[in-house]
Amino acid sequence: MAETVVLKVGMSCEGCVGAVKRVLSKLEGVESFDVDLKEQKVTVKGNVKPEAVLQTVSKTGKKTSFWEAESESKEAAFNTAATATA
Repeated sequence: MAETVVLKVGMSCEGCVGAVKRVLSKLEGVESFDVDLKEQKVTVKGNVKPEAVLQTVSKTGKKTSFWEAESESKEAAFNTAATATA
């Protein structure tokens, strides 16, 4: 199942961008990715697990976390599901 994973990655230069692109190009299941240095944002699309993408990008040594808007929407979906089952 195709998934979109959005990460916030602490990148300060084109070298950082290159390192992130290098690890993502080797990650199995990745169909496409976009690295935005200005926004410090990495968007990955493909048959991937969000945790695997996060761990792979973290290996570059850059500070990496899930993009907050993405995690907030997941939390909202989880809370809605929890409320519906309660």
